[in-house]
Amino acid sequence: MIVYSISDIEKLSGVKAHTIRIWEKRYDIVQNRRTDSNIRYYLEEDLQKILNIALLNRKGYKISKIASMCEDDIKQVVATLCDVDQVFEDQLDGLALAMFELNEFKFLKIIDHHIEEKGFEETMNHVIYPFLDKLSIMWVSGSVRGVHETFITNIIRRKISVEIDKCTWSKNSNSRRFMVYLPEKEGHELSSLFLFYILRSRGSNVLYLGANVPISEVLGGIELFKPEVVLTIINDSFEDLPLQPYLDLLSKSAPECTFGITGYQTVYQDIKLPSNMVQFNNLDEIKYFINNNLRAQFV
Repeated sequence: MIVYSISDIEKLSGVKAHTIRIWEKRYDIVQNRRTDSNIRYYLEEDLQKILNIALLNRKGYKISKIASMCEDDIKQVVATLCDVDQVFEDQLDGLALAMFELNEFKFLKIIDHHIEEKGFEETMNHVIYPFLDKLSIMWVSGSVRGVHETFITNIIRRKISVEIDKCTWSKNSNSRRFMVYLPEKEGHELSSLFLFYILRSRGSNVLYLGANVPISEVLGGIELFKPEVVLTIINDSFEDLPLQPYLDLLSKSAPECTFGITGYQTVYQDIKLPSNMVQFNNLDEIKYFINNNLRAQFV
């Protein structure tokens, strides 16, 4: 059982602690749970209810009206607002509700609507990544379980893979060659898959080696595929090891390649970039670099 403080509820729902206290006292909307030492706490069912209430309130429902509704009626109205034809503006709460309920149908309904309206890349940038940022905050605060993270990660991984398969393979033998991989003990596969999608969607010739790739296989891929650009993400790996020797080995083993690196360890550790290596601080910088490299082949 996950127990939340009022501070946790404030962070996860966006509703101020003062407002939650007023809801409890004036409208008796949320059960007032307290420990033996009189400390207020909340359960997962309370968080779900507050997320629902906050959503309805932002859509114009008065708290007094919501307070008169039974819990099933509240859920029904929220479900209506989640319908593909009436998707509410703030999608993050809807995605969070679907996650807590482990409701894949509701989660995909919201995501698929955005893909249809804005396209997959915009959906990743403006819906999925902001939601993953919120999920990371929930995870650090202990507000979600491992099953929630696994549930979300698997759905998004499948969705990215589907969109990758929709992309047309490059038939131009002269297309700029890219290779994407994650080092050993690196777990941010969703970001590397999205990089693969970005490259494939722009018609590049790209080799995706996947996650947990030993240095020997990286060098083998470079030798056989002969990429001009190699991209990797280094967040979890090299937490307990210096990153510099790894970067130096990559650089010296393939001096003809340009290596693009990003991730927490590339910033946290004091590294000196080899001459054929570029460091990125965010996804926008990577996309700018990719677009410029792809543009160069036609100049």
